Amino acid sequence: MKVYLTTPLYYLNDVPHIGHAYTQIATDVLARYYRKEGYDVFFLTGTDEHGQKMEQSARAAGKAPQVFVDEQVEKFKALWKRLNISYDDFIRTSESRHGEVVQKVFKKLLEKGDIYLGEYEGWYCTPCESFFLPSQLDNGKCPDCGRAVHWVKEESYFFKMSKYQNQLLEHIRDHKDFILPTTRRNEISSFIKEGLKDVSVSRTSFSWGVPLPEPVFRPGHIAYVWIDALLNYVSAPGFMREEEKFKRYWPADVHLIGKDILKFHAVIWPALLLALDLPLPRTVFAHGWWTVEGEKMSKSRGNVVDPWKVTEQFGVDSFRYFLLREVAFGLDGDFSTEAFIRRYNADLANDLGNLFQRTLSMVERYFHGKVPATGKVAPEDEKLRFKTEELPQKIRKHYEAIELHNVLSQIWDLITLANRYIEETAPWKLAKTNPERLGTVLYNLLEALRWLAFYLSPFLPETSEQMNRQLGSAGLKSPPVWGQIMPGGTIRKGQPLFPRMEKQ
Repeated sequence: MKVYLTTPLYYLNDVPHIGHAYTQIATDVLARYYRKEGYDVFFLTGTDEHGQKMEQSARAAGKAPQVFVDEQVEKFKALWKRLNISYDDFIRTSESRHGEVVQKVFKKLLEKGDIYLGEYEGWYCTPCESFFLPSQLDNGKCPDCGRAVHWVKEESYFFKMSKYQNQLLEHIRDHKDFILPTTRRNEISSFIKEGLKDVSVSRTSFSWGVPLPEPVFRPGHIAYVWIDALLNYVSAPGFMREEEKFKRYWPADVHLIGKDILKFHAVIWPALLLALDLPLPRTVFAHGWWTVEGEKMSKSRGNVVDPWKVTEQFGVDSFRYFLLREVAFGLDGDFSTEAFIRRYNADLANDLGNLFQRTLSMVERYFHGKVPATGKVAPEDEKLRFKTEELPQKIRKHYEAIELHNVLSQIWDLITLANRYIEETAPWKLAKTNPERLGTVLYNLLEALRWLAFYLSPFLPETSEQMNRQLGSAGLKSPPVWGQIMPGGTIRKGQPLFPRMEKQ
């Protein structure tokens, strides 16, 4: 009953943007859901702080690398607090608890014969901290970021990744959920079948990184930044340090990443784990990218979406909701203010907000703010209850497949049915003709809303708390059971959850 979830380590050379927020929010939703289901959840995030690019940025700022990264990391931590990211551990690659594990791993691989000394010669992109073959370049430039590459020739230690090609292909073939979505699994399988080459895992041309231990390794070598960063997934839960904790959580259940770093996580990382005789993670899930009004985000265009500005304007929960509802999780998405407001008004203001507000308003108007007693059950009541009680089972399969958009779709089906239930039962008419029936209808609506507050909480934590407070069921942590809301309890109408927005 454990779930170990990870985000990538975010590189500190830039400020956090919508892409970072997307990964964090999605992982947070998974963590919050599994905690509510009673799982022992370990949610890890952190920052990647080494490498040539970081050293150059620190030098340009006139600061020592450690001072520079200490300042930069606070920007990420502040945004995660703003977005209500409920991580359990935050690891930095500049921490000693991580660096010690990196050194031990290198020694172990060297002793096993999976690391050897050689010389690297090839094209290198400093911003991406990546090596490329001539055939991989795009018009002589980095295929990932489009920037210029430069020729590097230096002594390097290499990892025998080619040794694990067949074993890795077999694992991908036998474990269909190892790489998701399916298109990404096919992409990686094709890449591996072209033939894996041994990968350079140390650098000597700069010094900001984890030094490889001497005299086992030659002087001046530091761990290649990507190998350093990938090892956080085992260093944080205690590999070679806190073995009981490590056994408790490893293997990871989900590595949630952007598609641009899939090869590092679905090829190099599992090959390293095979070399270390460690089980592979259950799933590496690569989600898509966000464009802005149809264009790629870039500083030069000035269209990078700042999560701080968006949440200050529209609210944190609406931002979380938009990112995970607007596009099928795993595909690319497009952000625009117009689309945001349209989604906000249709789903949050009209569907959820209106359902909640008018239900509580009717309880206040017709029953003086007290939960009414329930009476004889009609077919439409049974339909609402059945739809509500089947929700946990329906959303569970989508959570397990990491189809977060489908989780929300199932929840919204219930919201739609509850709104239709109001129209069909017409409580305003029952108030004049059948007060007992009115009580039953409003009780059922309050009960459905209580369930909605519970299952919306991973996506909309602040809104869920507000709903619980107003429903008088604050602190509801275990899955609800129909009929738990007690007649006679007091509800609090309060302000609308999502006031309607006008077009900007």
